[in-house]
Amino acid sequence: MNIRRLKDSISSRLMLAATAFACLLFFFMLVGLYYRASPILSTEPIFDLLFSKEWSPNAGKFGFFPFIMGTLWVTGLAIVIAVPISLLSSIYLSEYADSSLRAAANPLIDLLAGIPSVVYGLWGVIAVVPFIRNIFAPALGVETIGGYSILAGGIVLSIMVFPIIISITSEVMRSVSQDLREVSLSVGATKWQTIKHVVLRKAKPGIFAAIILGFSRAFGETMAVLMVVGNVYRVPSSIFDPAYPLPALIANTFGEMMSIPLYDSAIMLAALLLLIVVMIFNILARMVLIKIEKGVI
Repeated sequence: MNIRRLKDSISSRLMLAATAFACLLFFFMLVGLYYRASPILSTEPIFDLLFSKEWSPNAGKFGFFPFIMGTLWVTGLAIVIAVPISLLSSIYLSEYADSSLRAAANPLIDLLAGIPSVVYGLWGVIAVVPFIRNIFAPALGVETIGGYSILAGGIVLSIMVFPIIISITSEVMRSVSQDLREVSLSVGATKWQTIKHVVLRKAKPGIFAAIILGFSRAFGETMAVLMVVGNVYRVPSSIFDPAYPLPALIANTFGEMMSIPLYDSAIMLAALLLLIVVMIFNILARMVLIKIEKGVI
């Protein structure tokens, strides 16, 4: 009996240590990035770094505003495209599709989540970019730089976040009590009215959390966006303009020109900004999901 208790105690302590280590990894990353970014933070006000439009490492100018705006444009467009399609897909899978169709569709959705981002990027280069360059932009009378644009990045990124939003939203909608549906139908509501006024209203916090998680995934995506967005340093004014998101800046420039003072620190600051934003959105989504589980909302 004592040996069994000793084994249980050792096992529980080992699992606790492993869990603590996994949780502390994030804080190690946060502290490490802040330490590496501290030289530029000590020489330039954070406000100037975030809102300056001048990026000239040789002259000691590190303005992140065009990179931040490029990230927001691409991510915002991706969410605008992804949310309606994902929501309608979730409604169909949870409320209209039969069990056999649902069983066939769910593995395909999960497969989308497992495709490497570089494959999405290649698909964007060979399909999305030529479509924008040769068909969509000319039809609207708009010029693009070879089709590489925010629109291309938004389309590719929206497809990448489909699985996250669809999976979570479908699960949240299926968790709504069947009794609520039956009560709504019994008083004369149609199926769509029941979905709109009962199911969606009850599942709204979970849908919100799914969108936030999708947004956080899109915000930090690198390779696929880097390949189709154009990587031109300027503040975009249209979805047909090229952009230069923060993840692309890190991927393209880290390890290059590190002999320039503060250049390495500036790249680390970009990584720190991404990490903080993704952390904030994940915490918000987790708080909403916890409240759902507790029945608070």
